[in-house]
Amino acid sequence: MKFDLLQKDPQTKARAGSITTDHGVIETPIFMPVGTVASVKGVHQRELKEDINPDIILGNTYHLYLRPQMEILEKAGGLHKFMNWDRNILTDSGGYQVYSLSANRKIKEEGVKFKSHIDGSFHFFTPENVMEIQRTIGADIIMAFDECTPYPCDYRYAQRSMKMTHRWLDRCVSHLETVPVKYGYDQAFFPIVQGSCYKDLRQQSAEYIANSNQVGNAIGGLSVGEPAEEMYAMTEIVCEILPEDKPRYLMGVGTPINILENIALGVDMFDCVMPTRNARNGMLFTANGTINIKNKKWADDFSPIDEMAITYVDTEYTKAYLRHLFAANEYLGKQIATIHNLGFYMWLVREARKHILAGDFRTWKEMMVRNMSQRL
Repeated sequence: MKFDLLQKDPQTKARAGSITTDHGVIETPIFMPVGTVASVKGVHQRELKEDINPDIILGNTYHLYLRPQMEILEKAGGLHKFMNWDRNILTDSGGYQVYSLSANRKIKEEGVKFKSHIDGSFHFFTPENVMEIQRTIGADIIMAFDECTPYPCDYRYAQRSMKMTHRWLDRCVSHLETVPVKYGYDQAFFPIVQGSCYKDLRQQSAEYIANSNQVGNAIGGLSVGEPAEEMYAMTEIVCEILPEDKPRYLMGVGTPINILENIALGVDMFDCVMPTRNARNGMLFTANGTINIKNKKWADDFSPIDEMAITYVDTEYTKAYLRHLFAANEYLGKQIATIHNLGFYMWLVREARKHILAGDFRTWKEMMVRNMSQRL
């Protein structure tokens, strides 16, 4: 993997760059649609590629391990071939999913024992076998196995957890050297900064992760319920320490406003289920604010979903029709809203990149944050 830093914004810490892997170029800043179980929910691969057009999507190690399982993915020749996706894929390590199973998992130094949400069977994740699993999945970018702490979190617990995440990182790195890639292309490995919302822990963790000298770095354990201001404060601390010549990935973030604010702090990569999950609940993101399409006010609004026409659905359907589909509980409504939201997120990060390259990102960002804060 190669990262080129092309431009820094003069008034913020925003950066425009490009990541090159064996599956192509990723222009940053970038948003990665979440394809948890080898599928971006409700979207055909053709629509994903031609209409939403991301350079990279995300798969989930925990979910893919449980279903379809590694034997099937290996027989298919890896996740790219299994889901017919020839661009980049990043897999998270499963740490966040295991964290979210709080009632059904036990964390020890060796690893995490957890109960499947599908059939109740017990499984054990270690830093070593998670590296093997991600080799078999075959993503272009793979993540270290970490513990994601909840919010709020006791300082001593956060410190213990962070130190264990660092020990797990060392085990991941050692084991990766013994496990060859499987499908004829390279995989890039990113460690993850933890430390909850404690400034000194975040600094320690960022230094440890930076010193591991991997090709890219991630920031985890944010967007787990803390106020946005705390998220931004922790991101700023970490971005000051992580090396400038490597991409920075903020995991699981967030709203369109969160993304712009974190781009301004120096983050390059994002993922979040929000555009797809909120779409299925009738919330549309636009450059002028959010729309709850279930509201009665849209029942006789025959204007296009979004006159910006970022994707084909925006002008092919009206707000009234989309509201009707949600009222009638038709699957098509969720699909239309999903394509719209993902298209908007992709437009937002690409527009941010244009303004970074043009040198006027800060002015544009402040205008966009004001506009997107409105409820339409």
